[in-house]
Amino acid sequence: MKRIRPRRIITTLCLSALLFLSALVSQSYAAGKGPLKIETKEGVIQFNVEYAITQEKKAKGLMFRNSLGPREGMLFVYQSPTTVTMWMKNTPISLDMFFINRRGVIRYIEEKTQPNSTRHIDSRGKVSAVLELRGGSAEDFGIKVGDRVILAK
Repeated sequence: MKRIRPRRIITTLCLSALLFLSALVSQSYAAGKGPLKIETKEGVIQFNVEYAITQEKKAKGLMFRNSLGPREGMLFVYQSPTTVTMWMKNTPISLDMFFINRRGVIRYIEEKTQPNSTRHIDSRGKVSAVLELRGGSAEDFGIKVGDRVILAK
């Protein structure tokens, strides 16, 4: 029986996290938007998302949008894991917010946010990305905490 080495596991996890984030950043600069998949227990769902990498793009987010398609969204990417606070000010549509850790795993979901609200929505810990989809998407597609976000090619 082969002995499992904790240091090797940690190194592998850290490398996976770096690859996840570097893929996010390189694709986002190239196109500004692109495909993203969420791997659920029921299967894989594909979305087309805009990337919010710059501070300016993160600050504007999906503000002033009157509609969002059922498979459209925005992915906010952070250079290093951080605690994130979002709000719905000037956003007239309800959203589901998926807070994603450095391994691409959804760690918290805020469902069906109230449009135009100034209530702060906290990530409940450090995350590397936040995905915003149309309100009700978590329920409609069966997306749950623990599901994995994958950048499609």
